[in-house]
Parts: sequence; structure tokens; C-alpha cells
Amino acid sequence: MTRSLFKSILCILLLSGCVNTYVEEKASLEFEPIYPAQEFDKPNRNANGSIYAQAGGGLFATDRRAQNVGDILTVNLSEQFSAKKAQSATSGKTDGFEVTVPLGLQNNLGTAADLTAGTKQSFSGSGGATQSNSLTGKISVTVIRLLDNGNLEIMGQKKLTLNNGNEYIRLSGVIRPEDISASNEVSSNRIAHASITYTGTGDVHDTNQPGWLGKALRVVSPF
Repeated sequence: MTRSLFKSILCILLLSGCVNTYVEEKASLEFEPIYPAQEFDKPNRNANGSIYAQAGGGLFATDRRAQNVGDILTVNLSEQFSAKKAQSATSGKTDGFEVTVPLGLQNNLGTAADLTAGTKQSFSGSGGATQSNSLTGKISVTVIRLLDNGNLEIMGQKKLTLNNGNEYIRLSGVIRPEDISASNEVSSNRIAHASITYTGTGDVHDTNQPGWLGKALRVVSPF
């Protein structure tokens, strides 16, 4: 019995370490590169000695900004958020009543026969929360869809493999072509419906998370 229990606990520990890795690897499949449905042949250029050749444009005449499905652009991450919340509540209630003994019974019971009772309830509580987040850096993304109004839907992922695990940065959203700079870059605060995820797997990530037993005890704890 003891050996079976030990094996069960060992299996649970091994599976708990693999679940997070499996979830992140499955999420990575949704961020696989999107390629154009049709490959375009490079136009033939006539060597006429001019940098403004008609086929494909010259070096300085071509717009290199992302505009088609499969094009790549760089997103400058500059996210800073801070939030603060405080609340308090008070309540109180007082009740009382008095019962007087009938006149005929006062001689037998005395003046102490009058009954007086009361209740008093009060509550006071307060709470507060403060949160601050910052994320800076760069990530290259791909245009995955052209919307009818000309906007571009983008999506990209950066995976960093370290000695003790993997780090994932994922980004998706919608941008306007006019917000793309001449260097083919766009700021993250110009992305609509932005979804930015920074997570990881491995020893470093696991040490920042409570164990499975601690989570279970926290759920059933009455305190």
C-alpha cells in the first residue's frame, strides 16, 4: 500500500511539471508563421543602367513597409501600466425592546420582573491594491490578414531557450498602415486589440509558482 501511494505521488509530481510545458508548446502552434497563399515571381529587370528601372522600382523608390500577408515588421514594446484601488465599508445596527410585567404580578415578582434586552451589530472593513507593470523591447511580427478597411492584422512570437527553461513573448493585434514608420517599425501603443503575453517554462518559472499541494490546500482552506 505504501509503495503504491509513493508511486502515485511521484507520478503526480512528474505530470505537474510537464503540464505547463505542454500548454505553452500548444499555444506556440497558434503563432506559427503565416506565408502568402501565392508565390510571386520576381519581375525581369532590364539592365539599362538606371536605378529607376520600371520593373520593381529602384532602391530609393520602393516602399519597404509591411503591406501584404507574410510581410514582416518590427514592434517596439513600450508598455507601462500602473493601477491603484482602495475601498472601505462600514455598517451598524442597534435593536432594543422592553417588556413590562402586568400590574397584578408586580407585587409577587418585584420591580426586577421588568425585562429589557438589546442587540448591537457593527462592521468595518477596508482594502487596497496596487499594481505596476513594465515591458520594453522589440519583437518582429508577421502580417496575417488584410482587413477591408486597409488595416493589418499582425501576430508574432519570440521563443528564447535558456539553460533552465524557455521564455515566450507573444503578440497579436491590429494596426493602421499609416502608423508604420519609414523604418518598418510600429509602437506597441498603436496596436488595437493588442494581446501581449510574456510567460515561460522550466525551473525559473516553476520556482515562482506555488506547488500543486499548496494550491489544493488553498482551495479547501476555510480561512
